[in-house]
Amino acid sequence: MARSATHRKAGNSQRSHIAAEAARILANDGINDYQLAKQKAIARLGISSQKNLPGNSEIELALHEHLQIFQLASLSRRVATRRQVALKAMKFFSGFEAKLVGAVLRGTVTESSEIQLHLVADTPEQVAGHLIENDIPYEICSRRIRYGSNRYEELPGYRFTAENVFIELLVFTPAGFREKPLSPIDGKAMNRASVRELERLLEAEPAQ
Repeated sequence: MARSATHRKAGNSQRSHIAAEAARILANDGINDYQLAKQKAIARLGISSQKNLPGNSEIELALHEHLQIFQLASLSRRVATRRQVALKAMKFFSGFEAKLVGAVLRGTVTESSEIQLHLVADTPEQVAGHLIENDIPYEICSRRIRYGSNRYEELPGYRFTAENVFIELLVFTPAGFREKPLSPIDGKAMNRASVRELERLLEAEPAQ
């Protein structure tokens, strides 16, 4: 029994160390991919076993703690700035029912964090047309989204920059938008914020 408890303690310690190192990588190395950060952390720590690895929610918590301890002043500015840019973008794409998701909504914003918006359109080309009409250079992208029952779907998207911040647009069909995808962080239905909800967040933030 004592040996089992010791093994559990060692396993938990390893998970914590990996999560903390992955958080440092996410905060400082320009990486946004949690899985990639985890693998880099494992390599840096010289861990060969693939057991007792932290989940994305543990890494997110470690990242939140890291940013609060080491980057608090710059974190507040980054969150406020990106949310303000996100609000402008959401209003620009108001015809596509723009919603904010991801790190900028959660508040775990690093220097490399992008603004992620979910849009609704009958076809992705409608969004591209809006970008073209307004002379906004963009690149085509896509993202694999997970839904309940372990169902995945590849959704089309576009990326562009505004005020030196990358913005990713993911385009849902009207029917597809009604079902919330699952968060890659905790596996629960993804939080989405409307323009008004984001305005309330900004109103609640302390003056910079």
